[in-house]
Amino acid sequence: MMATTMNPNEPKRIHPHKFTLWVAMGSICMMFAGLTSAYIVKKNQANFQEFDLPKIFWYSTFVILLSSLTVQLAVAAFKAREMGRYKKLITVTALLGFVFAALQVTGFKDLSNHGIQFLGAGSNAAASFLLVIVGLHMLHMAGGVIVLLITFVRAFATKTRNYSSMPIEIVSVYWHFVDVLWLYLLVFFIWIR
Repeated sequence: MMATTMNPNEPKRIHPHKFTLWVAMGSICMMFAGLTSAYIVKKNQANFQEFDLPKIFWYSTFVILLSSLTVQLAVAAFKAREMGRYKKLITVTALLGFVFAALQVTGFKDLSNHGIQFLGAGSNAAASFLLVIVGLHMLHMAGGVIVLLITFVRAFATKTRNYSSMPIEIVSVYWHFVDVLWLYLLVFFIWIR
């Protein structure tokens, strides 16, 4: 039988799931770069209606930043084998994801109540862009919430102990990504109006 030796100078390879996630996040960044670039081009047209974002979007920003902290603490708890703490933190993160979504919907209702029409006759390109861009972000956020819920169910349903932190690390990287993406979009819509 041959023994295999590890070369310490050999570069460490990235896990295939992490690599796939990074490629997906790069694609998502390109999509949002294209959409925000189109917004800037369209903004120069004469009939582009400007409006202020509702303050509730700031509250949702606080919630998403808090959820980024809780998911990072969940990763640390998992790695420390503090499973009770991990379960609590992953639960809080999932709940904060739902709160973020609810606040976003409330923000769009507020805009609608102030006469901003997003689609159809009487709509404006600014409102339509906001709906599409933030709606796509919400779709990606929903994907993160679904994965968090799967992680949540596994945390409470697993009978055998699997101490591979790879799944929660991948979830946290994606969660941080959608958080940073929201910050970019918020800053974009505030300063590029």
